[in-house]
Amino acid sequence: MKLLRYGDAGFEKPGVLDQAGVVRDLSAHIEDIGPEQLEDATLARLAALDFESLPEVPSDVRRGPPVNNIRKIVAIGLNYSDHAAESGMAIPEEPVVFMKADTSITGPNDDVIMPVYSTKLDWEVELGIIIGKTAHYVDEADALNHVAGYCVVNDISERAFQLEGTGQWVKGKSHDTFCPVGPVLTTRDEIPDPQNLDLWLSVDGERVQTGTSSLMIFSVAHIISYLSQHMTLRAGDLIITGTPPGVGAGFKPPRYLSVGQTMELGISGLGEISQTVVQHASQS
Repeated sequence: MKLLRYGDAGFEKPGVLDQAGVVRDLSAHIEDIGPEQLEDATLARLAALDFESLPEVPSDVRRGPPVNNIRKIVAIGLNYSDHAAESGMAIPEEPVVFMKADTSITGPNDDVIMPVYSTKLDWEVELGIIIGKTAHYVDEADALNHVAGYCVVNDISERAFQLEGTGQWVKGKSHDTFCPVGPVLTTRDEIPDPQNLDLWLSVDGERVQTGTSSLMIFSVAHIISYLSQHMTLRAGDLIITGTPPGVGAGFKPPRYLSVGQTMELGISGLGEISQTVVQHASQS
């Protein structure tokens, strides 16, 4: 099942894709798609509906983040060995964990705002995990049972903010619009093996990232289990799992985003999203 939210920012309604890829309205059956609606019983009830009988939503309506009220974003850095190499960093012995501000979340095709004073704006296609039920000291063998579903995430990064000066990753990852999420929440039953997904990202039509989740250093199950030893994961939390090689900082010389450039990215089975870089309003 592929759940989504559609409509103007802050006023999104719940929806679902039918077998033909048509957006259908779920408002008569569910108030929203958020932490309270991600438990297995609710997802099973929705999956049993006849989607083709639901009202059709125009295809040009804006998509919002597929889950509302994401409470925290936990990110894993350097989780692909070839990306660690292009970054000039050692392969980590345990997951590298950092956070992104929840105010960075935006719709899958919304514009990305270039921060004031930005000089090194970069892209990162990542597999996103949406937690469906509380996970605390979870065994790796049981970890995937705590997943509601998966999505595509662009972990937008400002490298100068991230690595220069005081070098705080959260500072370079948390600007408004730095976490486009979507286009749908694909429930876990449709993704039996999250370590068998292809990832890609293009800038202005040029493919720059090509990867596979099979090359993750730490698997999805390991990441969930590991994080649950250090914090309680709750329904609606978003975990992003690292990026394959091909980020702008890895080019020689480095290549960074400019106003007007467009990123297109996707993951097999999860869909595609796209964002265009725009100038901050204070600089218009």
